[in-house]
Amino acid sequence: MKLGIIITQTDAETVFNGLRLALYSLEQGDEVRIFLSGKGVEIGRIEDAKFDVKTLAQKILDKGGQFLACGACLKLRNSDGSEVCPLATLKDQYQIVRDSDKIVTI
Repeated sequence: MKLGIIITQTDAETVFNGLRLALYSLEQGDEVRIFLSGKGVEIGRIEDAKFDVKTLAQKILDKGGQFLACGACLKLRNSDGSEVCPLATLKDQYQIVRDSDKIVTI
């Protein structure tokens, strides 16, 4: 299965649970692409002892998952992106939606 996940917020528990689904899907052999939009591009700033978003995001990258981040949203925040938030475009988001078997929004 091709799973697309769109993250638009920074609530630690909610993002953590979405990333748990992403990691589990990768472990099942699925393809996972995550698009960060709006507040979602701030994923690297989420700090929570209970919900370690950064470590989970790295595990997803290590398992072959892909993150893409809205370039306009990054610009609004004066950010150039990062490994977890690589600069992407609306076209990339469209392709994730078009090509995925399932889409989850968080």
